[in-house]
Amino acid sequence: MAEVLLLSLVFPPDSVSTAQIMSELAVDLEKHGHRVTVISTIPHYNPNRENEREQPLRPKWGKILCQSEYHGMTVYHTFMPAKGQNILWRFLAWSFFHIISFIAGLTIIPRPRVIIAPSPPLTIGLCAWLLGLVRRAPYIYNVQEIYPDIAIRLGAVRNRRIIDMLYRVEKFVYAKAAAVTVIASRMREQLLEKGVPNDKVHVIPNFVDVSDLVPLQKDNDFSRKHNIYSRFVVSYAGNMGPAQGLEHFIDAAKILREQAGICFLMMGDGITREPLRQRIKRHNLENVIFLPYQHYSLMGQAYAASDLCLVPQAIETGFEAVPSKVYRIMACARPVLAVTDQNSDLARLVSEASCGAFVSPGSAEVMAEMIMRAYRNQQEWRKMGMSGREHVVRFYARQTVTNQYHELIEILISKPERQSKFVR
Repeated sequence: MAEVLLLSLVFPPDSVSTAQIMSELAVDLEKHGHRVTVISTIPHYNPNRENEREQPLRPKWGKILCQSEYHGMTVYHTFMPAKGQNILWRFLAWSFFHIISFIAGLTIIPRPRVIIAPSPPLTIGLCAWLLGLVRRAPYIYNVQEIYPDIAIRLGAVRNRRIIDMLYRVEKFVYAKAAAVTVIASRMREQLLEKGVPNDKVHVIPNFVDVSDLVPLQKDNDFSRKHNIYSRFVVSYAGNMGPAQGLEHFIDAAKILREQAGICFLMMGDGITREPLRQRIKRHNLENVIFLPYQHYSLMGQAYAASDLCLVPQAIETGFEAVPSKVYRIMACARPVLAVTDQNSDLARLVSEASCGAFVSPGSAEVMAEMIMRAYRNQQEWRKMGMSGREHVVRFYARQTVTNQYHELIEILISKPERQSKFVR
């Protein structure tokens, strides 16, 4: 068994989905006998007062570094400003996180035998490498999204020199990692095309706790509170940013505004939240309910209140990843409407699981047509939801996937010659 350092930009009490995934992975690694220490940030992405009361932060180095306990694990939190649009400001904030993480990693945490570093940001791989170099520990680089590719496609980075520098950083991070894990098979193919050795790249998908998120009745406290228990609800829950293309979801609601039985539900936060809200107001769409981010504890009821759940992927972000929300929707036995390319991993998952349908991005008319199809064939689509539940229990259950990380750690710590190759 090993001392494991989890170096993650987000972790509870922050409540973004990546924080949930990393926290469950950490808890399960502890159950396998590993001792996990976490270095993360203070809640800045989706702060939640209830979470912070249950996991209070206390100063360690004043406001620069705080400490908390999570299921018996020690978690260190660096200062981090609230998320924002400015890419330069984000880079400066990430740099601060890396600097404090490095100092803390050298001075106050036990010497790790393995470091796990999930991206984004891309630069977290540099921090993991430098810490591993000094502490003589290999690192596992977990790719949740392929950077800098996504940032370039979205236009967040345009300067040619900066792009070249980022690609050099990416190549270096892959070269120095003892193992690279990706969450979908197309991501693996893309990394192989980038020159990452075949035996270094492992597909370990994201997962869901199928004992925590289970099928519930549509008529519940959440649906009663928002008066949607008797309507056909098409929902979206998650980040509201350029990558989601949610303006097409609103335009589909505009097309179907005369269908009194159909309701559109949007839940979340992000940099496009206000423009989206103004779009709804401008078109006077009374068939759209617009809610702020909902706590994870409510998501089971929120999905149960839904008859169809949207999972969008914008063209600009590529189709190499599978959004983790799809596993949550499937666990709740609700059908999926994926907005994605037909050759994407997400489309492949929906087809293999027979858990819904997918449409190409960019067309509100096609999306509205598919919603009407689901509305007119509700019994058939409910069966798709149950099929999704069966599929996710079989292949993407929490214990099944986190065990793969345990096995990978065991391989790394059992082969000293493999470790030494990647710590210099």
